[in-house]
Amino acid sequence: MTENTQQQTAPTTELPTQYAPAEVEGPLYERWVERGYFEADAKSEKPPYTIVIPPPNVTGSLHLGHAFEHTLIDALTRRKRMQGYETLWQPGMDHAGIATQNVVERELAKEGKSRHDLGREAFVERVWQWKAESGGQISGQMKRLGDGVAWSRERFTMDEGLSQAVQTIFKKLYDDELIYRAERIINWCPRCLTAISDIEVEYQDDDGELVSIRYGEGEDSLVVATTRAETMLGDTAVAVHPDDERYKHLVGKQIKLPLTDRTIPVVADTHVDPEFGTGAVKVTPAHDPNDFEIGRRHDLPNLAVMDERAVITAHGPFQGLDRLEARSAIVAALRAEGRIVAEKRPYTHSVGHCSRCKTTIEPRLSMQWWVKVGPLAKAAGDAVRDGKVTIHPQEMEKRYFDWVDNLHDWCISRQLWWGHRIPVWYGPNGEVACVGPDEQPPTGEGWHQDTDVLDTWFSSGLWPFSTLGWPERTESLEKFYPNSVLVTGYDILFFWVARMMMFGLYAMDGTPPFHTIALHGMVRDQNGKKMSKSFGNVVNPLDWMDAYGSDAVRFTLANGANPGVDVPIGEDWVKASRNFANKIWNATRFALMNGATIEGELPPVEQLSATDRWILSRLNATVAQVDAYYEDYQFAKLSDALYHFAWDEVFDWYVELSKTTFFAGGEQAGVSGRVLGEVLDVMLRLLHPIVPFVTEALWTTLTGRESVVIADWPKDSGFRDPAAEAEIENLQQVVTEVRRFRADQGLQPGQKVPARLELGGTALAAHEAAIRQLLRLQPEGEGFSATASLPVAGATVALDLSGTIDVEAERKRLTKDLAAAEKEKAQANGKLGNEAFLAKAPDNVVEKIRTRLAKADEDIARIQAQLANLPQA
Repeated sequence: MTENTQQQTAPTTELPTQYAPAEVEGPLYERWVERGYFEADAKSEKPPYTIVIPPPNVTGSLHLGHAFEHTLIDALTRRKRMQGYETLWQPGMDHAGIATQNVVERELAKEGKSRHDLGREAFVERVWQWKAESGGQISGQMKRLGDGVAWSRERFTMDEGLSQAVQTIFKKLYDDELIYRAERIINWCPRCLTAISDIEVEYQDDDGELVSIRYGEGEDSLVVATTRAETMLGDTAVAVHPDDERYKHLVGKQIKLPLTDRTIPVVADTHVDPEFGTGAVKVTPAHDPNDFEIGRRHDLPNLAVMDERAVITAHGPFQGLDRLEARSAIVAALRAEGRIVAEKRPYTHSVGHCSRCKTTIEPRLSMQWWVKVGPLAKAAGDAVRDGKVTIHPQEMEKRYFDWVDNLHDWCISRQLWWGHRIPVWYGPNGEVACVGPDEQPPTGEGWHQDTDVLDTWFSSGLWPFSTLGWPERTESLEKFYPNSVLVTGYDILFFWVARMMMFGLYAMDGTPPFHTIALHGMVRDQNGKKMSKSFGNVVNPLDWMDAYGSDAVRFTLANGANPGVDVPIGEDWVKASRNFANKIWNATRFALMNGATIEGELPPVEQLSATDRWILSRLNATVAQVDAYYEDYQFAKLSDALYHFAWDEVFDWYVELSKTTFFAGGEQAGVSGRVLGEVLDVMLRLLHPIVPFVTEALWTTLTGRESVVIADWPKDSGFRDPAAEAEIENLQQVVTEVRRFRADQGLQPGQKVPARLELGGTALAAHEAAIRQLLRLQPEGEGFSATASLPVAGATVALDLSGTIDVEAERKRLTKDLAAAEKEKAQANGKLGNEAFLAKAPDNVVEKIRTRLAKADEDIARIQAQLANLPQA
């Protein structure tokens, strides 16, 4: 199959009787790391293969989503390492601004303190202390999973080198007028007291109230509806569509704003949908993003009526109330004035919440720093359109283009203390200075640095090149940039992926950060439901690893990984994968005890039996199939192909068919032992990227070599033997059909039955001993009388079942089953023949009945055949 240059010691056949993952996995991983298998050498002449880890939050722990994604990345990198690439899987963590600050603030709250009690410098020092003591537990959990990352290269987004990269690109963007400061509407969390990104907003259906309020008097009045009545205090207009005849007489007029001493104008704007509601909308530019745009078009004032904690600041009776308290009070006051036209309660609508603290988000007008994304987003879109970057699966391209082609300017400032502080200084006379990493900030009385920090996505957007030493042109950057592939979930295609594309193309002279974007779905429970603490269906993968082993968890996840599709997973499936690992162990142990070896060359083809040629043909076909699936990121298909090859073809067929040869001994047993050794060698190497631990233990035992981690990846030699495959396929048909017949007749699997095999004139004659062994068929013997005859695959198997079953009882049972099947068929035909029923029944109901009819026909044919094969009285 392939050459292997590892040093070889004498292989051993000694394996424990049972596979114990807990005893094997930890020591194996430590050995891999100690020997430096996962490290990457920038000076190597091997071709590079690079993948970055999507950096988990420093506050995080390993969840099933991480385990899923890491399994796929590890499989890719392990295979490429075996193929001779200088492979870098870049590890690291994200400082996770809001999440980390919240964690430390909660710790301070236990001491009765806030961050303001400490001050900014002392608080940041406290966060670093927490990071050193408690952060990053996920690294140890990654080792449990078997992640083959280059640990010596581990990075953190607040490291000195990465901080320098952040400051460098901020300065470059600022100088190129792609970063600016302006007042805009942002997502504001009144609990975290900061702007947050779109991805940090979680939308859920909440029960609120929809109130319809009359503005103005008499004919000069109109009705608006809102779920946020408290914001009316900040209304600066009412908008209608320019073509709406109902309100043309009001456009340009002033109307009275209830509960205030102000009048506001009626403006005409095409944003308004005249068919929705009353066709009139209140405009609150300081508290709604759409209203802000209307306000800009009509030069309306921005009147903020809430502070950073969402407390009403507008003068009047509602000042000092929390927004929700004010909402109720304002509706009551409007009701008292007769201004409420209609109320709908409860009114279910989608509401944004902070993903960290679950507080309802407040759209808020705020002075923030922004990235002008227009030219950056265009470059990111063109890179995919021009074929520089491939998105896999291809149908995800539309989502990508929908996002980058309509991207709004990006708010990058956060009102936090933990993070990369914005490198801008303000002078006493209105001066503004943006400072690069090699520049001294301005000094003197009145100069001060901006208090905001950068959005976490800003620094993680630099991840593919900042981790390699940029802005310096390091050896690692030259060797390992761009990344070969990015493996990540489709849920952050718009946020992290798009930002990496924009920054990579901008900073690296038009070179995209990766050649391929391979998108996977989300892990869900076995019923397809999203995993959530509130649903009670969240699984800690470490619990499954403890119970079933890391290989079992990895194989289950890979086996469900279809590109871009969500992955259901349940504990029963992990148990099944554990059984597969045990099967590999037990079958390999049996093979080693019965002569499987890799010693010497494979015997020439003319010395091989048909069974040997068949398994070698199937082995090469499997190598080719697995390679094709890897190149297409079809993890589920390659896992399924490996599972069926290993379990079905190698263990259930080849090993079983070879037992008679092994037991007989002699020259042919030696030939089959060498073939079996070759098959196991290649099979274990093929399986290794998905299930690294059990394959390492078995492969090193089989071969006596150092490690499968650095073994050569198998190559398809091109050997195929269609004749042998057809011959063994016929044998499988015979065995399968007779086994089915035995089961139908109620025979126990181990029960021996006299039989005559009529195999003359077919290639099956050479396999008579194996067929008898597999089917528990005795020689005919004296008094043999064939009571059943099964023609299959050009051969005939005649069985003497006299005395083995109660024929009359069996005939009675089958006759009863036949009657039930015929009744089912008659009922299905009756419904399908009823025109009135067909006219009314839904298509899916009709299809179910057709399926029932087809099943009934199959049952009838099967039962009639069983009755015909029963011995005659």
